[in-house]
Parts: sequence; C-alpha cells; structure tokens
Amino acid sequence: MPDARAAAAAIWRAALAAGDVTPLLHRHLRLDDRALSAGPLRLDLDRVRRVLVLGAGKAGASMARTVEAMLGARVSEGFVVVKDGYRLPTARIEIAEAGHPVPDSRGVAASARLLALAESATADDLVIFLVSGGGSALTPAPAPPVTLEEKQALTRLLLAAGATINELNAVRKHLSRFKGGLLARAASPATVLTLALSDVIGDPLDVIASGPTAPDPSTYADALAVLERRHVLDETPRSIVARLRAGAGGEIAETPKAGDRVFECVTNFVIGNNTLVVDAAAAEAERLGYRPHVLTRSLQGEACEVAGDLVARARALPGPGALIAGGETTVTVRGNGRGGRCQEFALAAALALEADSSLVVLAAGTDGTDGPTAAAGGLIDAGTVGRSRAAGLDPVRALADNDAHALLTATGDSVVTGPTNTNLLDLYLILRP
Repeated sequence: MPDARAAAAAIWRAALAAGDVTPLLHRHLRLDDRALSAGPLRLDLDRVRRVLVLGAGKAGASMARTVEAMLGARVSEGFVVVKDGYRLPTARIEIAEAGHPVPDSRGVAASARLLALAESATADDLVIFLVSGGGSALTPAPAPPVTLEEKQALTRLLLAAGATINELNAVRKHLSRFKGGLLARAASPATVLTLALSDVIGDPLDVIASGPTAPDPSTYADALAVLERRHVLDETPRSIVARLRAGAGGEIAETPKAGDRVFECVTNFVIGNNTLVVDAAAAEAERLGYRPHVLTRSLQGEACEVAGDLVARARALPGPGALIAGGETTVTVRGNGRGGRCQEFALAAALALEADSSLVVLAAGTDGTDGPTAAAGGLIDAGTVGRSRAAGLDPVRALADNDAHALLTATGDSVVTGPTNTNLLDLYLILRP
C-alpha cells in the first residue's frame, strides 16, 4: 500500500484523467457513414451546407481540437475563446484568449465575433457550440447602454452582498446580448448542437456559462427583485436599473423561454460532469487498498466549515478508508490574502488535524486554477501546521486573512497542475490509512 500522500496524489491524477475531453467527445459525438450523431441528434452531413464550430470556456481549445480532428475538412469555420494560457494549436478553428475571472475588452470582442458567426448561419448550416466552465466570464457582451465596467461594478456589489449564483445569473442574462439563450436566437434557424462540460452542481443547462443556447427561466422582473432583495438597488449604475425596468415593463424583449421557436432546432447535451471525477477517484482509491466512502457529489458550503466537518467524518471511518466528495465550496473573503476555495479548505483541514493524525487531505479544482492563483488546490497532512510555523508563518492568521496560497506554497503542500483543459468542479478527498 503506497504512502498516503502518494496515494492521494495518484487518486487525484486518476480523477483528473476522467475529465479528459478527447475520450468524452469520442464517446458522445460520432461520425458514421457521413452521419453525425450526438445523443438524440442524427444529421446527414451531406445535407449540411456549412459546419461552424463556436465555443467558450476553459476546456474550449481541447474540445475544439478534438472536434476538428473528428470532422476534418467538414469544419467550414470556427472560433473559440478560452482563458489566458489555455490555447492549443488547431488548424481550422481559431482560438482566442480573454480575461478570466475578470472579463475584459478581449472578451467583448470575442463575444461579438461569436454572435456574428452565429447570425451568419442559415437553415442549411450546423452550428456546434462547445461550452465549459468559465464561458460566462469569457463572453461579456453588455447590452447598450450598459458598459462592461458597469456590469463589473454590479457583479462586485452583488458578490459582496452574498448573492447566489442563480441570482447573479438572473441579472447577468438580462444585461447581455449573448447569454440566456440569446446565442441560440442569433443562430436561428440553423441547427445548433451544444456539447457542454458541466462545472455546476446538478448540470442545469441555463447555468453552465449562463446558458447561451438554453431557455432562460428568469425574467427582467426577477433581476430587479435580486437588486432589491440584496439591497444594492441604490448603488447600481443608472443605466442598468433603467434597462431592467424597461424590460420588466415590456419595452425590451425578454430572453427566450422554454417552448420558444428558437429552440426547435437546438440540442443541448452534457458530455461530462463531476460524477465522472468522483467515480474515478473512488475506483482508484479502491485499487490502492482504501475502501471508498462517497459522501456526496454536490458538496457546498463555506470551505473552512466544510473542511472541519469532513475531517470529523473521516476520523470515524474504519481504516484504510477514503472519504470522497465532489462539488464546489465557497469562501467569504474577509482578508487581503490570496487563495481559493480548495486551498482554504486544505488549510482549514490542516488546522483541524491532531498533531499525531494519520489523515491526509486533498482538495483541488479540476480546471487547474483555484481562485486567482496558479495552484489547483492543496494536499496537506498533520505536519503542515508545523512546517508553516517553522517557515515563520502563522496558519491561524493566514486562514483569517484568506491567505492559504502563500502558506501552502511555503510548506510544499500546493497542488499545481497547470492548465488541465477541462472543468468538472472540485474533488475533496481524505485518506485514513
């Protein structure tokens, strides 16, 4: 049986491999005798005038490269926007980079290009849209007169006020020319096939990258209600309030809803989610001699609090055992440090361990980026706290200052993968030898 830290690292690698885009696309997208199949959709490509490949998200380049390899010269044109550093070489599909998690002017230009290509499609064309986590930030398309800076300011207000992802999306979609089904409207009446990697618990299509090709269940009135409920209406830029009120009053067309004709030729298909990651981790843990205990595939909550709960649960496991969870925790930022939800989870877990504990804890994001850092997460043990103090660092203060990244880097407990070209939420793992 391998050392517990080595075992945790091996389990992480197996989980990450399960999110590899190429085998997932080959499993769900097939080309047989000139017919393209994906889920319930089957198309005779000889009857298709053009195949346009569009995309947005952290996995966009790897998805585009695989689709290009499968379809070859059948791809007429393509454009995909990815996070800085996530570009891969392609022959027929152009890959552009833009700001993430903070949108920038490059993202505005990329959104315009994607919309223009979608609008050029006819009823004889096929639009393949490749979407993955990060796609929302990478495609800012503020609806005039709203500016990018105003949308950014409102996002900061809502985050500080504790808005949920659903509340944020309700507002974002109604300030956009791209999200909330509006890309599908732009591409209509073309056939649209959306292949999605889900970074959202439960895989709701309208939430993944804010649902550019999915029906939007929210309304302008809902968006206004969010501002009122979160007590930020008076601080919101006037152009935003004016647009939302005009939409709620019927002066601006709503985002397309379920049953809208723009979705008659749209197929949205999830090709991968966090279940793949959790199942692969459980299988590898068992192979290495640890009995897997899958707690949940929808872990949520404040990272430091969830860490303490999972450590307590892991202590009660019969050894050798592996407590495994998938999902996405959150961090309420109170300090000035750097880190992310997985590194904060790891540091909180380190503080929860007894000095003689044999537990090993790993928390990492499958996209390879945890918060505004180059780390994917952390891998800690009972020696982490001691190593940090030996390096002149105070782990309690670091946690209070949301500065897990500096501490875990100093102790050698950071998990660094570089760009993974996938994005299927996080893996949380505790091994009890």
